[in-house]
Amino acid sequence: MSRLSSSSYTFPLWTLILCSAFLIAPVQGEVLVIGSNLPIVAAPGDDVILPCHLAPTFDVQGLTVEWSKPDLKPDPSDRLSRVEYVHLYRDRQEVPDMKMASYFRRTELFMDDMKHGNISLKILNVSEEDNGRYRCFIPKLQSRVKAAVVELVVDPNVAKTSTMAPLHPRNFPTPDPQDTTPTNAGRSRVPVVVAVVTLLLVLTLAGFAAYFSRIFQKLKKHQKDDETQKQPLQV
Repeated sequence: MSRLSSSSYTFPLWTLILCSAFLIAPVQGEVLVIGSNLPIVAAPGDDVILPCHLAPTFDVQGLTVEWSKPDLKPDPSDRLSRVEYVHLYRDRQEVPDMKMASYFRRTELFMDDMKHGNISLKILNVSEEDNGRYRCFIPKLQSRVKAAVVELVVDPNVAKTSTMAPLHPRNFPTPDPQDTTPTNAGRSRVPVVVAVVTLLLVLTLAGFAAYFSRIFQKLKKHQKDDETQKQPLQV
């Protein structure tokens, strides 16, 4: 059997460790689009803010930001039909020509805060027709999480049930885009995923290390046996 040095067996192990480090790094530093895990509840006529931001903080002033209602589908009988936007930000400005008529002059972004990753949408004078899910999306963001969904509930009975205020979702604070505390469900899942992936990689590497160690010990033993057999017998 040919002689194999220990370095030939430790090389794959170090290669796996380095590759794992590169795989983990993008997950830990990845920019994520985060919305609200609670519905935003409002009364007719209220001005509301649909919270959406990037974490960690990331300047999105030069990117396209799309707010739409994902449950609205284009008319299949009309090939030229398209889903219009609730709000479209492109080339550092709003594009009103591509937004739904019912939201004309009723939506706005916080332009000064976009450099901090705040892409929350303000909707003025909401009505029950505004009920539904809203999707904030950054198509050119280099991330696996480019979008988030926020639900808006416009309830005419909100004011009448004010005695139930402590239990009503309307009284939950709107997430602060600058807040770094792990109160958002989407944000809190990221460290958990990273921890699980890291643990699995460590266990995998430990298994490889033990496997290669056993192989190396067996080869070393065979090598010693071969050397013993090749030694001339002393008369």
